[in-house]
Formats: sequence, C-alpha cells, structure tokens
Amino acid sequence: MTQPEAPQKSNPATQPDPKVFDEPWQAQAFALTVTLHESGLFDWPEWAQFLSAELHQKSAKEDGSDYYSHWLTALEKLLASKGVVDVPSVAALAKSWQRAAHATPHGVAITLDNDPIGRPV
Repeated sequence: MTQPEAPQKSNPATQPDPKVFDEPWQAQAFALTVTLHESGLFDWPEWAQFLSAELHQKSAKEDGSDYYSHWLTALEKLLASKGVVDVPSVAALAKSWQRAAHATPHGVAITLDNDPIGRPV
C-alpha cells in the first residue's frame, strides 16, 4: 500500500517575482529617473532626498498604492530645482494630455494633437 504524498509547500525562491509596475507610465518614470541620474543631472542621495520628502507627505497612502505618483512628483520637483523644467509648463502640459485623453475615441492612440484647445507652448 502506498502512502499518500504530503502536500508540497511552495518555495518562494521558485515563484515568479511580483509585478513591480502596475502601469506603463510607472516604468517610464522609473527609467527616466535612472537615465537622468546616469547622465549626471543629479546624484542618487539627492534623488533619495526628494523622493523621501514626497513619500512622507501626509497625503501619502499607507498601503503605498500611490508610490509612483509621489515618485513622479519628486522627479518634477527635482528637475524644477535644477532649472530643467518650470512647474507652470509641466502643469500646462499635464492638462493638455488630460484634455487629449478625454477627446480621443476609445482604441485610438492618445496624442497631444487630440487636445481640442491645442498644445501648450
């Protein structure tokens, strides 16, 4: 008579890694940050200081679901502090993308050309 096999426990080392990015824009923001760092625009401790300041905002969600929103805000602030971008231009461009997204039919690629008001200068 054969003994039934004991259920095997799953080995975390053999399980696939959990998904790092929930949305493509998160991976793009991450890659952009790494590329700007590698180009010498800022050092990693400086980046960590900006990111940490954003993650410690009272508005930050405890579950971390808004991590990459804070990541993006930290990057925008860091770039503004370096004079690479100015905050009003970033805000105008974000609004243009939002208008374009709302004006674009489902299934069609969203481009700034779809902004009914026109692209910011």
